[in-house]
Order: sequence, then structure tokens, then C-alpha cells
Amino acid sequence: MKTILKISIVLLAFLLFFSTVPISFAEDVLPFDVNAKSAVLMEASTGTVLYSKNADEALPPASVTKVMTLLLIMESVDSGALPLDEMISVSEYAASMGGSQVFLEPGEQMSAEELIKCVVIASANDAAVALAESVAGSETAFVSLMNERAASLGLTNSRFENVTGLDDDTVDHVMSANDIAVISRELMKHDKIFEFSKTWMDSVRNGTFGLTNTNRLIRFYKGATGLKTGSTSKAKFCISATAERDGMHLIAVIMGSETRDTRNEAAKQLLDWGFATYTVYKNEGGKVGEITVAGGKKAKTSVNCPPIVMLLPKAKQGSVVPEYLFEEKAAAPLKAGEKIGEVRYVSGEEVISSAPLTVSDSVERVGFFDVLIGVLKELLM
Repeated sequence: MKTILKISIVLLAFLLFFSTVPISFAEDVLPFDVNAKSAVLMEASTGTVLYSKNADEALPPASVTKVMTLLLIMESVDSGALPLDEMISVSEYAASMGGSQVFLEPGEQMSAEELIKCVVIASANDAAVALAESVAGSETAFVSLMNERAASLGLTNSRFENVTGLDDDTVDHVMSANDIAVISRELMKHDKIFEFSKTWMDSVRNGTFGLTNTNRLIRFYKGATGLKTGSTSKAKFCISATAERDGMHLIAVIMGSETRDTRNEAAKQLLDWGFATYTVYKNEGGKVGEITVAGGKKAKTSVNCPPIVMLLPKAKQGSVVPEYLFEEKAAAPLKAGEKIGEVRYVSGEEVISSAPLTVSDSVERVGFFDVLIGVLKELLM
């Protein structure tokens, strides 16, 4: 009986613990199944995986490859290495790309911004290669950067052989659904990408060549923001679909669906479930009060709260309240960043999370000569 009781207590403790944290579903406890070889649903601000199915299986990604291509390009843009208004001359090699394209001609010039628009909206392979050559000198050199960037993100199931995802001649060009979600999350940190990925229709070449987004969710799914589709006979139909509602941004990755419509429905299924089940709580942090400093060169200093982003079950939406706990007085000396109290995030009687409150400024102790000078000033006045 004692053994059974001990086991019951351990199980109860386990269940109570996991009832208070976001769930990362194991593959044998999925809440439902999606019609795809592999899938992942990730919340972007926290990186929490909400749903996974064969998430680490390395599979051909088709043009979803371009989330990594675009990440490196946007990093070059933001660093100033690739100005958006830079005119790029198209090489013969870039112009020779098959598949989705905007039919660039050898020697044709187009701005980096226009080429990025072509890659994001129309999945243009020729534009992707032209940008890669501009950034790294050649597609081969750019592919090396892609593999290095994957390694820097700790990704072990992604290997790149080109910048486009064309896979007729590839041997080991693969990504996993989880890796795609991680790379998509990094790409989403570059706000400029959404100017293109949220666009349904646009044009280049002074309006003479129309572009239509390959991602139909942009037009037909509430809150859709991007991000990249892909399909080949080897990869089947893939997508990294992003959407935002009520301040929560989700990433749904689908790989290996049999048709475009099946892929899109699977992505919508994941996104619908995520929005219905979870919510995000944010506290921007900052000054939350002041304390009096005894024996300090400054009489008061501020108390700071760190920013926090938490993923919560939808049932807790609106119920979380921060409680700031700190003494109103402290003795000098104090160091900036020194813990002075605690913030607790409470829902009902449950503490969801906590973090230290800190001193904003260093405050030195008053010395003998400081006191003497103060007394002399008082006498003179």
C-alpha cells in the first residue's frame, strides 16, 4: 500500500506541475492528426512548440528552403551590406533557373527590394539566385552561409545544396518541420519581410509584370501574415504559414501533403487550434516604484521590473495580475541591477511565474566627508 501511495503522490505532483505550464505535445499524445508527413505549430514570441508530428524528420522542403535564403538576405539588408535600392545585374546563371520565376533576362537590372518582393510573393527562383550572388558572390558561397547559419541556430536536420529548393538534382537537400519553424521565427524578426509576405497582389518592372502570392492563406485566412510555400514532386506540398490574432503570432509548418488544398487545410487546422487554445500575456516592464535609500548619496532610486512574455492557456486570458513585492526602504550601498524584491504573476491564487525586481541606479554610501560638507553647506546657508 505504501508503494502504491508513493506512486500516486508522484503522479499527482507531475500532473499538477504540467497543468501550469505550456504544453509541448509528444508524438504519441497528439490532440489530433494533420494530413501531412510532418508538422509543427510554434508560438513566435516564446518559441514554444504547441504541436509536433515527426517534427525532426529531415525531408525535402521545396521552396520553403527560401525562409533561410530570405533570412540571410534580410540580415544583409539590416546590416547595411545590401541596400534595398541597390541595383543588381542578373547573371546568365540566375536567369537560367526553372520552376517559379519572374523571367529575368541576363544583364537585366532590378533593385534588391524588387527582387526580394519577387522571391517572397512569387517564389521566384531566378530572383533568389540573383540576390544570393549579390550577397555572397556565387550561389555556392551563399549555400555555405546557409549551412553555417543553420549550425549557429543549433539546427541538425537541415542541409542545403541550393538557395531555391529545386530538387531534381539534389542529393541531400533537406529540412525538418521544427527547423523550418525556428528559421521562420528568426526571419519574422525582420519586420520588412511582412510588407511583402502579407501582400496578395503586386507588380514589378514599373507595373508591367504582375505578382500573385503563392500563399492563398493571405487572402482567405483571418490574420495571415506569410510566410512561404513550396511544392515539388519529391517534396509534395509544404508551407510555413504565419498568422497573428490578438497579439499572438503563430507559425504552422506543414511538410509532405499530397495536394495544395490538403496542405492549406492542415495549416489552417493547426492555426485555428492554436488560436482557440492559447493566449499570450505580455508585461513591458520598466519602473514600478521607488525606494528610500538610508545612508546613501541619493535619497531615492527606482525599482525596475523586467519585461516578460508568457504563453498561457486561453482559459487564463485576462486573469493574470502582476504583484510587485519590495521593501520601501533599503540601506546603501546599492548596485544597479541588484535584486530588491520580486514580481509575481498571479491568476486567482495560482502563481504562474515570478521574476526579480531590481535597483535601477547604483547608490553609494555617504562617507564622513560627505556628511561634513553637508553640515558646512547648511551652516553657510
